[in-house]
Amino acid sequence: METTVSVDLEALARAFHALADRKRLEIVRLLTNGERCVCDLTEVVGAKQSLLSFHLKILRETGLVTSRRRGKWMYYSLNYEFIEEMRAIIGSVADGREHLESCCCESLCCPTEEDPVVIARERQ
Repeated sequence: METTVSVDLEALARAFHALADRKRLEIVRLLTNGERCVCDLTEVVGAKQSLLSFHLKILRETGLVTSRRRGKWMYYSLNYEFIEEMRAIIGSVADGREHLESCCCESLCCPTEEDPVVIARERQ
């Protein structure tokens, strides 16, 4: 099963790198329950507001999290559109593994014309 995923790989790499930090991963997990005020996250994460703001800034810059101001407080939520792009790339990796495990060919496992390796070979 061939799955073509067209995404900004640089943006995805930055997002996955951001998620490699335990505190940021914890923040993302907490935001799966909906929008949260930075004051609420500070209590649950157990970090000072300055450190939490640093982590939230990184998550915002990568596109994983969005923010809005209401009064003096900032509220944060997940950017589900971007997270779906991340799911798509992970899904394409999983689909590729399933295909390899069930494939019957013995060479370059069913290369297609869109395969970057096939395209590079044709250019040589």
